[in-house]
Amino acid sequence: HVNVRSLSNNDSARPWRHPCRPPPSARSSFSSSPPSPATVSHPSVPSPDPTHPELVDDRRVLRCYVRFFAPAAADASWSGSPFRHGRGRGLGVNYGRVADDIPTPRRSVQLLRAAGAGSVKIYDANPAVLRALAGTGMAVSIMVPNQVIPDLAASYAAADRWVAANLLPYLPRTRVKFLLVGNEVLSDGSIAASTWPRIVPAMENLHRSLRARRVSRVKLGTTLAMDALVAGAFPRPPSAAAFRPDIAESVLRPLLRFLEGTNSYYFVDAYTYFVWAGSNGTVTLDYALLQPATRARYVDPGTGLTYTNLLDEMLDAVGAAMSKLGHGGVRIAVAETGWPNGGDYDQIGANVRNAAVYNRNLAARMARNPGTPARPGARMPVFVFSLYNENLKPGPGTERHWGLYYPNGTAVYRVDLTGRRPLWAYPPLPAPENDTPYKGQIWCVLAAHAGRKLNETAVGDALTYACGQGNGTCDAVQPGGECFQPNTGAAHASYAFNSYWQQFRKTGATCYFNNLAEQTIKDPSKHAQTQHSCSTHSEINYCYSKLYALK
Repeated sequence: HVNVRSLSNNDSARPWRHPCRPPPSARSSFSSSPPSPATVSHPSVPSPDPTHPELVDDRRVLRCYVRFFAPAAADASWSGSPFRHGRGRGLGVNYGRVADDIPTPRRSVQLLRAAGAGSVKIYDANPAVLRALAGTGMAVSIMVPNQVIPDLAASYAAADRWVAANLLPYLPRTRVKFLLVGNEVLSDGSIAASTWPRIVPAMENLHRSLRARRVSRVKLGTTLAMDALVAGAFPRPPSAAAFRPDIAESVLRPLLRFLEGTNSYYFVDAYTYFVWAGSNGTVTLDYALLQPATRARYVDPGTGLTYTNLLDEMLDAVGAAMSKLGHGGVRIAVAETGWPNGGDYDQIGANVRNAAVYNRNLAARMARNPGTPARPGARMPVFVFSLYNENLKPGPGTERHWGLYYPNGTAVYRVDLTGRRPLWAYPPLPAPENDTPYKGQIWCVLAAHAGRKLNETAVGDALTYACGQGNGTCDAVQPGGECFQPNTGAAHASYAFNSYWQQFRKTGATCYFNNLAEQTIKDPSKHAQTQHSCSTHSEINYCYSKLYALK
């Protein structure tokens, strides 16, 4: 709020005017509307006399707007920095390290602070990362790996040793706030018997250890995906949501009882991107991007509450499911959310523009109007996924494209996680090219590896896996097969990768193969002769035409 009367010592000597509005003589050269960063200067226009009275006044007005109405923009938009600097109190960030090319922990902490992050979540108790976070004041959440949960549940001594080795050495300089026992444990059916029923016992043993060691400020939780609900990530209406019957009584009820008794949070991974991408148009893009100007609305017939964005629906669905088990008072935290900045050709809407819009809107929304329709004003921890594009994450292309930063430390897009930077102060974003489904042909081939030497052992292992899936995947490249020539690992791998992917993609197969494969929309059969040397060019053309006809 601007106290305009403090701007003058002689209020009666002149009429009041807007504190940042230029006098009439200058209005022709400077609008009273907030300036667009793109129009503050223009390199193609010759520089005028800097002492010209109107330009002096223009600069004063610009400084006034920056001072009173856009402090966040002053730090980022006009200083050349991609993010708001200084110690932030904004959204949290997930700092994953499934990559071989990302910056050091110390540099990563600098980037977190530059982004305005108020907290950080890490996926293990990495000593170098925890030491780098010491003295920063950032709240830290440490994840306890899934595989150690059974041991921690079976033995208090094991839990106490874990606390002594992975937490105590870093306190109090590293401000640890949460221990999160497991990552989406209830989404992994292969550990249903060994781990699901042991989540709460492990948390209880860790809690007992913390109390015995007088560590009172660290709370316990676990992160769960939206598939803990019966209808998955998109239950409509939200008020009808319920937990899956296979986990509701056996796992969720004791978990919620523990969270309520320790005043902790239910941590949920909530991605509007996946709901929108799989909705076949029933959810609009603006609704999923949290666009404040969207006209899309959804009214829950059970509660009468009106929803203006998809994330609120998802969070209130979790709240409704908790209420059905008698624990509707447990607070909710968003352990992961975000939007991919890239992906495969067949992954709709994964682009820089949408990623920037989502995270900017998320930060502004949580700073301005926290809570949801069912929980108005409820402040909650929120963690954006993720700090970097992580090149070794398996799965479809989006898995490797969630970062705020590229591995070289360059910002993928500008965002102020404190939410204080006005949306108009950001520079223009690139136009999206894939907000509608790709209609052309796509092939899965051996990746080019950007000039790196091909790891023939890894290619051989991937080839063995693809061919081992059966269904004639590799019959044509077996000895005596019509596409056995050229008899090279690279040629056979490209055939096998594409054959496997085209046959099994609808059941979840991806074009990845431990980072050895990539998608292409360029017909590889047209480049076969230049990619592989063989005296029988006609055979190569025939095999590639046969291979890449599998679409």
